[in-house]
Amino acid sequence: MTAVRILAPAKVNLRLDILAREESGFHQLETVFCLLHLADEIDVEPDRSSITLEVDGPDLGAPEQNLAFRAAAAFRAAAGRDAGARLVLRKRIPAGAGLGGGSSDAAATLRALNSLYPSRVPQPALARIAAGLGSDVPFFLSGAELALAWGRGDRLFPLPPLPARPALVAVPPFPSPTAEAYRALADSRRGLPPQPRPTLLSLTDLADWQIIAARASNDFEPVLFSRMPSLAAARAALARTGAFLARLSGSGSALFALYDDVVARDAAIRSLAPEYPDYRFIPTSTGAPGAPAR
Repeated sequence: MTAVRILAPAKVNLRLDILAREESGFHQLETVFCLLHLADEIDVEPDRSSITLEVDGPDLGAPEQNLAFRAAAAFRAAAGRDAGARLVLRKRIPAGAGLGGGSSDAAATLRALNSLYPSRVPQPALARIAAGLGSDVPFFLSGAELALAWGRGDRLFPLPPLPARPALVAVPPFPSPTAEAYRALADSRRGLPPQPRPTLLSLTDLADWQIIAARASNDFEPVLFSRMPSLAAARAALARTGAFLARLSGSGSALFALYDDVVARDAAIRSLAPEYPDYRFIPTSTGAPGAPAR
């Protein structure tokens, strides 16, 4: 067995509908996931005796709380005590930004370990491990560039990839913790009558960027923008740069915009950077890492 190096890409939600809250506390959701070229990088080396994690990047807290470490621990529990690993995580995706970085790290770790310890964990069991780690992990484990997801995110319908488009990720100088975002959303809905169930895009719609852009939405936007007006202003500024789609990703705090060409995206960075000096602007593209944008 040899070490494996694997990319863990970020995602954005082209649409995100948060539905009923279960008694367990989990929310049902319906969403359209889309990969970005922006990616973490993980080296995974087999270790017969333990699991260790080294992070090259910002301090993410105790290793045992990291989703990559937790994924390795769950895999080891299923595959046997001798199925440990040494993990080196090069962190490129901003944390706490709604870009799925931790979930992607977990899925990448599972895929790598499954290649290092073949036949130890059947695919259905691997999928159950992924679902237990978080609602975004099954999407990243699937290998799809674009997918429709529902339930807790564990029910997936992979879609044919769309033509890659230049993307810009705008990361504000503050996070948006997922649990807090869900609490804020629940508070905003308390006492209101049940809302009509949203209609998801059809498969035909999901083959066309312009239709997707016209129907894009994110249920977290109204509540987070009311609490953080500066974030709403930044999203409006992104939309004015010629982007055909500009939204909050996941539960935030990152915003993203999609463009028809690289020239427009790069011009947006030049115009927005002086106006938002505390923001980090990351040029990237839709699609799996390595696929060219046009």
